[in-house]
Amino acid sequence: MKKKMTALLLALLFVLALAAGCGNGAADKSDQGSENSAGNQGSQSGGNEKIELIFSLWGDPSEQEATQEALDVYNNLQDKVYVRALQIGRDEYNEKLQTMAISNDMPDCGMVAEDTVIGWARAGLLKAYDIYAGESNVPLDYITFKDGGKTIAYSGANEILALWYNKEMFDEAGVPYPPTRLEEAWTWEQFIEVARRLTFDANGNHPGDVGFDKNNIVQYGCYVNQYTWQLEVWALSNGGRFFSPDGKSLVMDAAAVEAMQKVFDLHLVENVAPFNDGTQDNGFASSVGAGNVAMCTEGQWAVGFRGAGFDSINYGVAVLPYMKQKANICTGGPVGMFSTTQFPEEVADFIKWYTDEENNFALIEAGWWMPTKMNWYTDEALLKRWVDDIPFRQALPATAFRSAIVDVAIDFNVTKSTAWYYTPNTYEVLVKTLAPALVEAINGSKTAEGVVEANRGAMQAALGG
Repeated sequence: MKKKMTALLLALLFVLALAAGCGNGAADKSDQGSENSAGNQGSQSGGNEKIELIFSLWGDPSEQEATQEALDVYNNLQDKVYVRALQIGRDEYNEKLQTMAISNDMPDCGMVAEDTVIGWARAGLLKAYDIYAGESNVPLDYITFKDGGKTIAYSGANEILALWYNKEMFDEAGVPYPPTRLEEAWTWEQFIEVARRLTFDANGNHPGDVGFDKNNIVQYGCYVNQYTWQLEVWALSNGGRFFSPDGKSLVMDAAAVEAMQKVFDLHLVENVAPFNDGTQDNGFASSVGAGNVAMCTEGQWAVGFRGAGFDSINYGVAVLPYMKQKANICTGGPVGMFSTTQFPEEVADFIKWYTDEENNFALIEAGWWMPTKMNWYTDEALLKRWVDDIPFRQALPATAFRSAIVDVAIDFNVTKSTAWYYTPNTYEVLVKTLAPALVEAINGSKTAEGVVEANRGAMQAALGG
């Protein structure tokens, strides 16, 4: 449940980049099976009798043609399978597929919302499969969706959180840039102190100065993304948890609640962060991207904003600050095999191709995704390809990206799987139940503790639903 607004852009960038590389390479129209229903379950299309697989993804219907051109790259690599895209609007995606499941009309494979994977697998909508059996170069374990020890979906990318900052604002304030190495990470108190120096009102006063006007702030020092799935990193950093390790129980302990309150107090008490009700996953765009905030927390995908409308902002990357212990969380949009497909081997072959770094390198190169396999983090030649040789990463500079992103991503003592890798129904718990309730804690009308306790029963019920 992240980056809803950028999900379409990611898909479009992917398909356009691949389509550009394949020339006209479209499959013969007789192979497209355009009249077939989505639920043909791998029907044989005419002509050369290729097996047709349906791949579902969210996006605007107008992207249908461009998406199919991308899939044609795979279709033209072999003569056994033809993969056709089924575009469904993001807001209706989950409900649509569940309806299709009831009528036994599901696609063969497709994108799956991160926070529904475990629940869908347990409901029988996803088929367990291991496309890397017997191989040594496999996706990182912490971004592979498993249930009961069986793989149920593969993340197409690896993504972690980081601290992003406006270099010009730091330069103008005479403040050193944030640290890019884990061993030098700021404590929460140091983070707040720097944020105070970067916050000022219309008269140039900072929080704590005589005459500071909190109702007339011109520049804020920071914004910490308050979208509920990202708040989990602060619970972990403060020594708390949202869920039990087995994913069966809601924990939301005192340390987790305290961490959330500390984040909200950046606006309510410290006056160093703008108000944002936390109901949208828009951390970068509403802060550093808006030009009035010096620092923000956001996923590593923010590096891709350099080529997507934020070129005028000279921003850099650093490691997250920490409360009691250094922590980060990882995620990545998954692709799954739906349980009713009649062609599991063909689907597995396609998914393996689709999630391979060489085949989605356009998205890695653009900054939106990171590789999923360890050799892309440890092999110097591969690292150079996706880090050092990219112009806008050089502007960070690339050495900062290596230490703040690459090194953190493979420090497994610090970076942990986001809750939806082991907990079912995180969408119902964190987005549908907790997020709207937390608005009252974010605006100060209630405390984080009060909101959590008032909704604890509803969250546990949603988790067990």
